[in-house]
Amino acid sequence: MLDKQFQHQSTQASYDHQESEPKWQKKWEQSGLFQDSINKFQGKQAQGESLDPFYLLFAFAYPSGSGLHVGHVESKTALDILARFYRMQGKDVFFPVGWDAFGLPAENYAIQTGVAPAKTTKDAINTFRRQIKRLGISYDWASEIATCHPQYYQWTQWLFAQLYQKKLAYKDVGMVNWCSSCQTVLANEQVIEGLCERCESEVVQKELDQWYFKITAYKDELITGLDEVDWPQATKQQQLNWIGKSEGAEVTFKLAQNQHDLTCFTTRIDTIFGVTFLVVSPEKFKELKLMQHVPTDHQAAVNSYLDEAFKKTEEERKIGEKEKTGVMTGLTAINPVNQEEVPIFVGDYVLGHVGTGMVMGVPAHDERDWQFALKHNLEIRPVIAPVGNKIVVDGKEQEFDHQHPQVCTSEYGVMINSDASKAGGKNYSGLTSLEGSQKLIQDFSEITKTTNYRLRDWLISRQRYWGAPIPIIYDPDGKPHLVKDKDLPWLLPTDVDFKPTGESPLKSSQEFLQRTQEYAAREFADLIQEKGWAEDGEGWIPEFDTMDTFVDSSWYYLRFLDARNQEKFADKERLDQYMPVDFYLIGPEHIVLHLLYSRFFTKFLRDQGYLELANGEPFAKMRHQGMILGPDHKKMSKSRGNVINPDKIIERYGADTLRIYEMFIGPLEADKPWDDRAVQGVFRFLNKLYDLVAEASQLKKPQQSNPQLEQKLHAVIKKVGSDLSEYKFNTAIAALMEFSNDWKSIRSEQEGELGSSLLTSQDLYDLIKLIAPLAPFLAEELWNLIRQDQTLDDFWSVHQQSWPEFNEQLALADVTTIPVQVNGKLRGELLIESERLDDLTQEEVVQMAKQLEPVKKWLRNEEGGELPAKKEIYVPGKIVNLVV
Repeated sequence: MLDKQFQHQSTQASYDHQESEPKWQKKWEQSGLFQDSINKFQGKQAQGESLDPFYLLFAFAYPSGSGLHVGHVESKTALDILARFYRMQGKDVFFPVGWDAFGLPAENYAIQTGVAPAKTTKDAINTFRRQIKRLGISYDWASEIATCHPQYYQWTQWLFAQLYQKKLAYKDVGMVNWCSSCQTVLANEQVIEGLCERCESEVVQKELDQWYFKITAYKDELITGLDEVDWPQATKQQQLNWIGKSEGAEVTFKLAQNQHDLTCFTTRIDTIFGVTFLVVSPEKFKELKLMQHVPTDHQAAVNSYLDEAFKKTEEERKIGEKEKTGVMTGLTAINPVNQEEVPIFVGDYVLGHVGTGMVMGVPAHDERDWQFALKHNLEIRPVIAPVGNKIVVDGKEQEFDHQHPQVCTSEYGVMINSDASKAGGKNYSGLTSLEGSQKLIQDFSEITKTTNYRLRDWLISRQRYWGAPIPIIYDPDGKPHLVKDKDLPWLLPTDVDFKPTGESPLKSSQEFLQRTQEYAAREFADLIQEKGWAEDGEGWIPEFDTMDTFVDSSWYYLRFLDARNQEKFADKERLDQYMPVDFYLIGPEHIVLHLLYSRFFTKFLRDQGYLELANGEPFAKMRHQGMILGPDHKKMSKSRGNVINPDKIIERYGADTLRIYEMFIGPLEADKPWDDRAVQGVFRFLNKLYDLVAEASQLKKPQQSNPQLEQKLHAVIKKVGSDLSEYKFNTAIAALMEFSNDWKSIRSEQEGELGSSLLTSQDLYDLIKLIAPLAPFLAEELWNLIRQDQTLDDFWSVHQQSWPEFNEQLALADVTTIPVQVNGKLRGELLIESERLDDLTQEEVVQMAKQLEPVKKWLRNEEGGELPAKKEIYVPGKIVNLVV
């Protein structure tokens, strides 16, 4: 596809990227310019130099077999620009790289081809590594890690052991997706529209023993910690939604058939008089064994509904929530406040783990309940009247009907139809929602104030091969025992059958079983003797599940800091010096679970004394990149045939063109379609810049730069530095493009200065430094072109230079001068950057004028008090006149 698009395009240019870029890539590697950062920094520190650590991190990458596409390039380039920029600003930048190498795709490929995941993963990593280096990404490869390496997952297993010893890792029964044909557990990703992706058989929900991490132990701190970080507000909100803290009350209804308790959680206890039904989740219905009380004439319908519900995954039930399916059970519940009996339904839109697994239906004041009541022809009883007794229906305000609500109203208001006196209680009608809620909690022992959380403990068991083995073995009585720290890593066996057989693939390994028995015989000899078990370890078995890959990828940022340490997961001094991560760039698809798990791990390790981090937050600042879409404005995928291979772009136009193009086409956080013609425009810009600097290097350098060009240079130095600090890569590039156009234009106009470069040597150096983070190969080529007469071999690279400084007066030369008059007389001049004028309001400009020192004295009386302005006149961009 790409060859056809480009076959008629010429890439003739004076700058030879095909010769230059590999040359500098090799030079950087040979010199170790960006490598072994932390050891170098510690060397500086040992010599008494102060450090300014800055930790830059990109989300752990999964090395797919197809290699990089241009969508991957954007995020890596953005962080590389920051890494190079901050180095030039004097920061000790740590910028590591690694691979989230375990996981489902590699295992599925092994099932299809019979090729071991270890080989396909290694090949994919090699491809990614080559492509990334060719892009000029200045990763510290000396700290490279991969989750599938035993030296890494040894510490993943160690982390499991720490949690287990603190009772934060435990085994319990959990619901899983079960394929009855493959006889195996499937991840949510493996269930497609209720069918197994492997054999397209029906998937059901099944209870199995699973390992969990008790993340709920940190539920409150996972909420309060969000106040301590600079993250997008939408990301914080997603975290809060997932944790789902809600203040409310638990209400105990009685099952009319046997007086058993049925507990519902609600945030609106003031609406309890409006309950006209209860809905129980399928899980809770089964747990409470309610089926035994269902009348005979309802049993068939209830059983049929439950069968269908247990076939659905949780995600499918969430998606189908809008349908509000449910079936009447024939059972009833007694409302504790008025002793009314209300029908009980079982409905799969209620999830067993959310709240108490059952909800009280108040259709007049809850939209979901309203829809359910309409569908099942249930009573809709209003019990809260809006303030002022007015309601808007179809855009028109009208009186609220206390008996027959026109629409569902979820607002707080005044309680109505809330009389419990017939049941020996009180009449709560007339109380506000807040007053009524407080009184109900006081008056009824069946109502208890409580706090509810949506967050569940983290299920980490996976019945897959390609993952870190859980370091647990079981004795003949089935009791679990940790593999000891000294014996980690507990290696993943290699003699396995990847094909689904109905059991975890690790069960097919003879070596794994034999190793476990030999280990038990050696390490648990005393227990074996005490119990009278076989001395050779017979009867001991390993844990056959592997860990969720989220476990591997939720602590990697800590291992990066000490990737080769064989004695501990990371040195505490390094952790304390570099944590938290200063800037984390991550795709929006990872903003819930990965972040939640990472925060949990960091807080736990802090509590165990492994690092000093008061709030336990691993990522101080975080942003999300958008997607590079295909030329058809759709997400790139092989099936659509719209994937752009970066290797082809680099070969034709160079890595710098690809980098600059992806940064230029739009804001970092936005989704942007690929445009072949725009790539050519960037290519021409870089070549024009090369020609201008190359030509200037051969011309006489003036003692003083051309004033007009000098002003523009200092303005662009200020602009680029400011924009890079704020991740506005596209506008920084636009400023450089504008400068190159201005330079070329001024050269054409200044015919008398054609023998001059128009810029001093220092100005040329500063310009190249500006280009360096964005187009590192071109900048390196130009730097060594203009400094051929210098012998500073230790500082041969532009990337070792300091960021250029700008002259504030020159940088602000492109300003609008606004006269400021007081009572008609000129008293000062307000200088405002021209590009800001349109963004400033009259109030802002007038306030700026009042703050000018020459103006202030004319706004005071003889005693020094402030004179209030009778009139404040501002003619945009022209004049400010203050009348006092």
